[in-house]
Amino acid sequence: MRFGVTILPEHRWAAAAPLWRAAEDLGFDHAWTFDHITWGGLPDSPWFAAMPTLTAAATVTSRIRLGTFVSTPNNHEPVQFMREVLAVDDISDGRFLLGIGSGGDLDAGILGRDLTLRQRVDRFHEFTRLLDRLLSEDHVTADGEFYGAREVRTLPGPVRGGEGPDRVPLIVAANGPRTIRLAVDVGDGWMTTGPRVETVDEWWVGLGELSRRLDDSLDAAGRERHTLARYLNTDAMPAFAVGSVAAFEDVAGRAQELGFTDVVVPWPRSDEPFRGDVATLEEVAATVLPRWRS
Repeated sequence: MRFGVTILPEHRWAAAAPLWRAAEDLGFDHAWTFDHITWGGLPDSPWFAAMPTLTAAATVTSRIRLGTFVSTPNNHEPVQFMREVLAVDDISDGRFLLGIGSGGDLDAGILGRDLTLRQRVDRFHEFTRLLDRLLSEDHVTADGEFYGAREVRTLPGPVRGGEGPDRVPLIVAANGPRTIRLAVDVGDGWMTTGPRVETVDEWWVGLGELSRRLDDSLDAAGRERHTLARYLNTDAMPAFAVGSVAAFEDVAGRAQELGFTDVVVPWPRSDEPFRGDVATLEEVAATVLPRWRS
């Protein structure tokens, strides 16, 4: 099991940099930030762009992997975004994880893009498949309903070592059946925040259903289940995952039983959302993470 934290891009860099360094020093495997124009959880908060934030985070860390939760077609176009992805991957020396999703209503509305749910999913499929090609091939040409490319050069290519995919890993956020199949087709990982429900028990039941749906899709595609990493982002959980050490251990144990390989928790904030105590996160890092890795 691997563990990560999400650090919201709400702080000026002088205040944010110590959080990213601390995430690495505490021993977390990966750290993420939200990629939105405006996030519905803090619509009136200061907010900074994800890719420059991760670029800066790469310069103050050396080991921890860095990712977006999640980049979407709402505010990215595949050809230009490929260039940004390659830059962050290069600056981080191959530590970048590209979390992608279909995008929410708030950002879409801000940009004046009035798409039906079906159109949004269609756009995301096209976005993902073209981005996969742009990060894997050179001289890319494509003609789609939403995007196009003409002999796009993609040099220098991603910074990859001897392990993992040859391109930047794609971590596909998916709850619906079509998008889960997309994750199975092209993803290196699948991520979910689980269902939007009222109680913790309902949340775990829903996660179990999603996990079984993913297993069925992997089996139908003839893909070995262990080849797709499974990220559980707990930010939509009806209770704070780092409310106590015991709460964190319960989340990790139940997630492992459902087949998740990675659990991501929010960095505690002084106010809602994600109100919590950083001291608890530090205790989890010092006492719980080593046990899970032993």
